[in-house]
Amino acid sequence: MEDDEHGHDIHNCATYEDYLDGHITETDKFYLEDEDLARQLIELGYRGSGETLKREEFDARKRAEREKHVQKAAAPKQLASAGKDLSSFPFLQALANREELVRNGKLTTILFIRDRNSKGQEVSGYIDFAARLKQEDFEPYFDGKKKLLPRPSDLSYYNWESQTSTSNSSANFQVITDNETGLLFKNKRDRKVINVDP
Repeated sequence: MEDDEHGHDIHNCATYEDYLDGHITETDKFYLEDEDLARQLIELGYRGSGETLKREEFDARKRAEREKHVQKAAAPKQLASAGKDLSSFPFLQALANREELVRNGKLTTILFIRDRNSKGQEVSGYIDFAARLKQEDFEPYFDGKKKLLPRPSDLSYYNWESQTSTSNSSANFQVITDNETGLLFKNKRDRKVINVDP
């Protein structure tokens, strides 16, 4: 966030007048009884310590801020699977095929994994692929340096040795655990219920 010399946040000011109003105190309003006069005094530098931005400087900073946001939005996110040969890893190839659509919000994917963790304990769980893509860098998984395992923070997690069980809703799915048919996931966008009963 960009502040002026007084520490006033320029980001939250839509107009130059809003910026000037941020410098006006209750005492100024009481004695001057005229907002326009108070703004003129601040703009001319008769109030406060340090320099008050001139209209041109304010406009230039706001323009630079807008351009910075446009550049951030326009910069395409490099896919973690880009340029990787995953032909001998069908699971990773399937994730790579979905990665771009999931990152763009056009597809939601629930992964079920049952494997052994680093302690040799059998763990299983359902993972919201989109949530995981946002939370961590997937490049080590696609490089084969790291194994994708369920975590207690995923949609559901079960440690078969310690009998630990957790379930958490994500930005995409609501977990329904109190249904007679078993564990269900409700997509928050299209409201469809997914029955994952193996």
